Order: sequence, then C-alpha cells, then structure tokens
Amino acid sequence: MRRMAARAPKDKYFGVWLIFFMLGLGTLLPWNFYMNANVYFTSRLKDSPLEESSANRTEAPGERSALEASFNNVMTLCAMLPLLLCTCLTSLLHRLVSQRLRVLGSLLVIMIVFIATAVFVRVPLEPLAFFCVTMAKIVTINSFGAVLQGSLFGMAGLLPASYTTPVMSGQGMAGSFAAFAMICAIASGSDLPDAAFGYFITACVVIFLSILCYVLLPKLEFFQFHQEKNRNPSPGTSLILMNPERGAESADPSGRPGVSVVKIFEKIWLLALSVCFTFTVTIGTFPAITADTKSTLARGSWERYFIPVSCFLLFNLSDWAGRSLTAFCMWPRSDSRMLPVCIVSRLLFPPLFMLCNVQPRLNLPVFFLHDGWFIFFMVLFAFSNGYLASLCMCFGPKKVLPHEAETAGAVMAFFLSLGLALGAGLSFLLRALV
Repeated sequence: MRRMAARAPKDKYFGVWLIFFMLGLGTLLPWNFYMNANVYFTSRLKDSPLEESSANRTEAPGERSALEASFNNVMTLCAMLPLLLCTCLTSLLHRLVSQRLRVLGSLLVIMIVFIATAVFVRVPLEPLAFFCVTMAKIVTINSFGAVLQGSLFGMAGLLPASYTTPVMSGQGMAGSFAAFAMICAIASGSDLPDAAFGYFITACVVIFLSILCYVLLPKLEFFQFHQEKNRNPSPGTSLILMNPERGAESADPSGRPGVSVVKIFEKIWLLALSVCFTFTVTIGTFPAITADTKSTLARGSWERYFIPVSCFLLFNLSDWAGRSLTAFCMWPRSDSRMLPVCIVSRLLFPPLFMLCNVQPRLNLPVFFLHDGWFIFFMVLFAFSNGYLASLCMCFGPKKVLPHEAETAGAVMAFFLSLGLALGAGLSFLLRALV
C-alpha cells in the first residue's frame, strides 16, 4: 500500500479538482436557475382561473393569485421529493448502472429540459397550464439532478477527502452564478420574456461545458489511479458483504469488494443526520420565507433588486464562501461534540427571518424592520449552511474503508436530499405561521 501511495500521480494543474468543481456547478445550477427566476414564473401566473369566481373577476392592486401565492412552496416540494426518491434509488442501485450512463445521461436530460424551458418562454400558455408544465420540468431536472449528485459524491469519495470540497464549492457557486445571471438580465433593461430567454440559454451553455468536463475526466492520470486503487484494494482489506438477515459473511459474486449499506450507516449515522438537519432548517426557511421579505428602505431600483441581491445573491455567495472554507479549515473535527452543537444552533434562524418584514403576514409582528437585519441574518444563515454541510460531506466517506467510500458518499447524498425534502414540507408550516 505504501508503494502504491508513493507512486500516486499528482493532480496536474489541478485538472481533476477543477473538473469536480465544474460538475458540482452543473449539479445544482438547474435548480438554482429555476429558483432565481421567481419573478419570471410568477409574472405568468396572473389572473389564475383557480381564483376567478366569474369570467369578469379582476384582482385588487397587490393581490396575488392562488398560483402566485403557492408557487414558492409547491416549487420547493416538487423539487425536493423527487430529489429524495431518486437519491435513495441511486444510493441503493448505483452499482447496477454504470457511472458514465448515470452522469452523462443525467446531464443530457437536464440540458434538454433547459432548452425546452427557453422555448416555452416564447409559447403563450394559460396560467394553470404554465404552472403544471413548469412543475413537471422541475420534477424532471431534480430527479436526474439527484442521480447526478449521488453519483458525483460517490466519485469524490474515491479520491482524497479534499476532493469533496470542489463539489460542494461548485454547488455553492451554482447559486451565485444563477443569481448574478438574473441580476444581469434585470439590469439589461430587456423585456421580461427576452431577459428570461437569454437567462435560460446561459444555463444550457454551462451544462454543456459540464458534459465536456466529464468526458475529459477519465483521461486524467490522477483520477484513473484512484479509481483503480479503490477497485483493487490491498490484500488486508476486507472483501466481504455482511448479510443482515443471517449475520453471516458472504462474498460479492461480482468479485468486487462487498459493502453493506447498514454497516456503513452505523459508521456515519451522526454525520448523515447532521447534514440532513442542516438542510431541513435551510430549505424550511429559504426561499419560502426569505423571498417574501419586502424592503423598508428607499423605493425605486433598490426595491426591484432587493430580493435578487439581498436574498438570492447574498445567500449563494455566503453559502459558497462557507463551502470553500473547508479547503483550508476543517474545524470542528468529525468526532467533536461541537459539530452537532453548531448544527442544532441554526434552529435560531427560522424565527429570526419570520420576524423580519415578510409580506403578506397574518400572525406575527414585524420585529426586525430594517433591511440591515435581514442582510445580517442572511450572511450568517448561508455561511453556516455551506460550511457545516461541507464539513459533514467531507468527513462521511473518510470514516469507512476505502472500498466503502463510494457507497458512503451516496448515502451522505441521500441524507442531504432527505433534509431538502423535509425542509420543503416544513416550509409550508413556517410560512403559514408568519
């Protein structure tokens, strides 16, 4: 094993690191592009037939249709439930489908959906029909995004621990890139349909670049070495599969090292539950509550940019900074009690945001009226999400044997998705309490 480590090639020009960053970017870019296009989607949901009591019904100024009011919550639910289901299937069945088919196939389907999204910008539809088509596309991109994410974390688990960081960092940059692209679209002064068309075409280009990066990855010596090393572990490594029913040991009939998902979970359960809890708190609050916050400062241009900048861009930049910090600092350690304490302490954020100027509101008073409070909470909220989640995802695959690392990465991705799905459900309750 020492001889193998001594012969380990270097990651020339950080090629593998940059490719995993690009693939991480491609993993969450689709969802973030949909989430940041909130203004475009809700603009096409005016005069919902669900709210019309008669053909001549008109809405009062500022009143939202039923489809507009429910869009954020339903969008989050339609994204996170398929993400959870498909991540679960990926973690259990990833050995039955080749890595190349899972990754390339998912990226191609996602790119096709975005091309269709750009085309639908030019297609007139009734609000209800547009709502249903949009949710169907969200289900599709998040289903295949889950397969892509689970496969990517599994691949990263085969590499040194630091190579989970570019995946998490790329995912964080995806949100920043999407938010910045939307701000540029607004600033361009183009009509909303023209701005949306250019916005979605931009996503297609980035996903195409991710496909090219993945095609290049197997050609790099550093990646080839670690793939082969984990497929052919040293003779001292256990090659058995525990049978949970009989408690006996059995060999993997394929000749590859056997793994038990149950045994792996027993080793990483605290980290898995920690990343689940982190994203439950985050998605329960963002964007269902934060995107409905209104500025209390000057009107005009700042009012137009308040949510794109203070909510989406600031969240994603701070989240990306937290994820990227784990490349230089990994405190607290995986066995420290401080890690779960820090994660549980994030329960403070939902009530803090609920007491900001979220509109409309029925139950709670506005306590933090000034925009500065909202921005301050957002920075802490997003940075802690990125940093703590990235720590958990880096530590998980390294607490198991080398041949179990890919499965451990997929299990961690499943619990990440479980947290997203639980947060989506929680968002309905939290928004109703405001």
